[in-house]
Amino acid sequence: MVFVNERMICRPIGATRAALPVTWVLHDGKAGMASQALGLAEATGFPFIEKRLEIRHPWKCLPPRLWFLPLAAARASGTPLSPPWPDLLIGCGRNTAMLALAVRRANNGRTVAAQIQDPGVGRDEFDLLVVPEHDGLRGPRVIVTRGAVHRVTASRLAAERARFPDLAALQRPILSVLIGGANRAYRLTLRKLGEIADAIAGVIRTQGGSALVTPSRRTGAAGIAILRDRLQNLPAAIWEGRGENPYFAYLALADAFMVTADSVSMISEAAATGKPVHILALHGGSPKFARFHNAMQLAGITRPFSGRIEAWSYPIPDDTARAGAALRGLVIQRLG
Repeated sequence: MVFVNERMICRPIGATRAALPVTWVLHDGKAGMASQALGLAEATGFPFIEKRLEIRHPWKCLPPRLWFLPLAAARASGTPLSPPWPDLLIGCGRNTAMLALAVRRANNGRTVAAQIQDPGVGRDEFDLLVVPEHDGLRGPRVIVTRGAVHRVTASRLAAERARFPDLAALQRPILSVLIGGANRAYRLTLRKLGEIADAIAGVIRTQGGSALVTPSRRTGAAGIAILRDRLQNLPAAIWEGRGENPYFAYLALADAFMVTADSVSMISEAAATGKPVHILALHGGSPKFARFHNAMQLAGITRPFSGRIEAWSYPIPDDTARAGAALRGLVIQRLG
C-alpha cells in the first residue's frame, strides 16, 4: 500500500491559535472527493489536518455500512485514526461517513461531524450535512447546494494564473476543456473522445483562439493519445499528468468551457468562474445527473454544446462560502 503523508494546512482567521478548533478533513484520495472536502474546510477559515485514507483489506471489499469496526477499516499515513480526537471532522463520500461517526462516538459526541453528500447511513447523527440539490435529501441540519462544493476562489485563480505565465500568453479566446471518464452513470468511449477532440479542433479553426485540455485519470492513456493526435499542429495544450498540475490555471484563464457531463465537481468548478460552461453529452446518465443538469441549465449556468462556443453570463454560485460560513458558525457556537 502507498500512503500519502498527512498535511497540516493553515488558514488565518484573526483569532489566537489556542482558540481554534482542531479540524480533520477525511477523503479517499479521489480528486472530486478531495476537492469538496478541502474546499469546505478552507471555507470555514479554520486550520485543518488533511487525512487521505487508505481502506484496508477486507474492509475495502465490503460496502461501508457493513464496517462493524470502522476505525479498523482505514489508515491515514500508515497509522490508525486515533486520539486526540478533533473538535471538527469534515468528510466527503460514503467511504468517510462510517469513520466520521465512529470518531464522533469515540469522542462522546464532542466532535462536530460534517458530511458532504448524502452519507446513506447515520443521517441523524451528523451535525451538518452539505448535500447537492439533486441528491434530494432535506432536513433541519442539511445545507442544500446546487452543485458540488469546491476549492475555487478568486484569490486561488489569481495566484494560479500568475504561476503559469506561458499559458496566459496563449492566443485569446481560450477554451478550457475538462474531460472526465466512465463512471457508474456514463460511458466515455474512445470513439466519443475522438468526437470531442474533433469538436475542439473545429472550434479553434472556425472561432479562433486556443484550447487548454485537461483529462482526468478516468480518461485513460489511450484517450489522451487520441486527444494528442487529433489536436496536433493546433494551438492546444494538453496536460498529461506530468509536472505541476495547471488545473486551476486552466480555470482562471478560460474565456469559456467545455466539460463532459459525467462530473458534477468539474462542472461546479467551471461555474465558479462565471464563464460560459458548455456540457459535452456522453452515453448514459441517471435520474440524479438529469436533475443536476436540468437545475444548472435552468439557472442559466450551463448549456449543451451545440457545435459553437456561445457567450452568456450568470451570477456565480456561492454554495461553498455559504456552507463554510454555516459550519464555522455551528462550530463556534458548539465550542463556546
